[in-house]
Amino acid sequence: MTVSTTTKKTKATTQAEVKSTFSFSVSSVQVFPMKAPMGKTKALVRVVLNESLQLTGIRIVDGVNGLFVAYPNDPGYKGDEYRSLFYPVTRDLRDNIESVVLAEYDAILKFEDVK
Repeated sequence: MTVSTTTKKTKATTQAEVKSTFSFSVSSVQVFPMKAPMGKTKALVRVVLNESLQLTGIRIVDGVNGLFVAYPNDPGYKGDEYRSLFYPVTRDLRDNIESVVLAEYDAILKFEDVK
């Protein structure tokens, strides 16, 4: 007696396929400038991606090389280094979020100067 087995091949989704079919974009940004900056923090930020995911706790920080976007750290982490709660994995998304956030911050500062 001969037994024949066939395996059904299923198409596994690769990271490249997911990346090409889905990407994040910034839907909205809310920037809340600090009246009295706390250390180097100049503003708090809320970002919405694809009108589906809201990211809070983001900060605009004045660093040695100028302003940058900082992501929230885990306050319960007791290690020697910081551990971020979330952050963009790809350079494209990081650059996109940073450019939109800093442009909105700049627009708010210019608007407040006009007042």
